[in-house]
Amino acid sequence: GENGIVGMGPYPKKGQEDADLINAGKETITEAIGHSHNRSSDAFGMMRGKHLHMTMLGSLQVSETGDIANWIIPGQKVKGMGGAMDLVTCGSRVVVVMEHVGPGGTAKFLPKCTIPLTGKGCISTLITDMGVFEYKDKEGFVLTEIASDATVEQIKKFTPAKFSVSPDLKKMDA
Repeated sequence: GENGIVGMGPYPKKGQEDADLINAGKETITEAIGHSHNRSSDAFGMMRGKHLHMTMLGSLQVSETGDIANWIIPGQKVKGMGGAMDLVTCGSRVVVVMEHVGPGGTAKFLPKCTIPLTGKGCISTLITDMGVFEYKDKEGFVLTEIASDATVEQIKKFTPAKFSVSPDLKKMDA
């Protein structure tokens, strides 16, 4: 959690939100059974000490070479980059979860990111509402799963980035 929680629970029910319990997207959250609170210095120690096995992040853009840009949109005010740069460089598996297409139909999975990078060549898996892409060192991104309501042609239409399609392409459960 953005506020030093290990073990976040589900979103709170309406009327039970606590404004002091938020995630990195500034959404209210709950605490899972067995959670713990920690200082920011401990959280950065976990990251920098390589104690994380997997990192899941949202992103504004992803490049075909596994770069991530998720901390700033040029021209907009931001309080700081947070811990995202530490998370993507701490040696853990980096999984990005995002909408495949941005506002107004803008592409988010690009040949090259057009906004400042958070990390370079660090993404292991990209999960979007259209499919799952696994990064393979020699091949780049490979589409391994496809949403039940999407086609490979639709994904190609909305994806300027290069990717290949797995011969074992699976449908995602609806």
